[in-house]
Amino acid sequence: MKVFRTISEMQSYSKSLHKDGKTIGFVPTMGYLHKGHLSLVKKAKEQTDAVVVSIFVNPTQFEPGSDLNRYPRDEKGDIDKLESNGVSAVFIPTVKEMYPEGYQTYVEVTELTKNLCGRFRPGHFKGVTTVVLKLFNIVQPDKAYFGKKDYQQFRVIERMCRDLNINVQIVPCPIVREKDGLAMSSRNIYLSKEERKDATIIHRAIEKGKKMILENERDAKKVIETMEKMIREKKTLKKIDYISIVDLHTLKDVSFIDSDVLIAVAAYFGSARLIDNAEVILNADYDA
Repeated sequence: MKVFRTISEMQSYSKSLHKDGKTIGFVPTMGYLHKGHLSLVKKAKEQTDAVVVSIFVNPTQFEPGSDLNRYPRDEKGDIDKLESNGVSAVFIPTVKEMYPEGYQTYVEVTELTKNLCGRFRPGHFKGVTTVVLKLFNIVQPDKAYFGKKDYQQFRVIERMCRDLNINVQIVPCPIVREKDGLAMSSRNIYLSKEERKDATIIHRAIEKGKKMILENERDAKKVIETMEKMIREKKTLKKIDYISIVDLHTLKDVSFIDSDVLIAVAAYFGSARLIDNAEVILNADYDA
């Protein structure tokens, strides 16, 4: 497995792969890799000839006072995991390499970022779309893989590619969970034992909400109230950013549920901000 740290090296490698007629599958990450990330690698290996993974803790997507400096990092461990999973190359640039002195260009998807996490993390998605577009230009992938745990991110990247005519196929992949249902996240390391146990209520509340909708509850407010009551019973809950039921494509809140929706939650247990979601498909002909 090759390790590249400069943009020029990565671009040259991608150019050589395409020259040889090989397709590139790309998995952008911030490192501290877990089974969720590796599931994306597995899917990329199945669908493309060469898999490239980036590891870059992107400062432009962290708002002031966030966990940028303490975000977990384990470069050696990550490299070992990627190598043992058959990755062709890993791109690990520095902040200076990605944002040299005088950098001033950003990309922003406007409407899709107004709700959910965009309401509580100003500038976050502007940083995400900017760095992802830069990475696409550097790696030149044919397909890029994103986990549905960050559902809004997936939709935002998908829209960016459509609007800017970026010739990269975005492949959404299922949420990977711990045995008790907690969605895998690098931030789970922040949880104490009690917080970790309590945090599983997020998934259980979402499943309860999904069951209510599939059993014909159409009032979004009633579903949300039921979920909120469940989550607030946990002692280590610090705060809830949102419990939302939104249109699957526009990500706008719905009050009456008469089409496919996303149930999405963001809540703090201790210092860890955790997000989770579930698609609720009412149309049997829907193609996920």
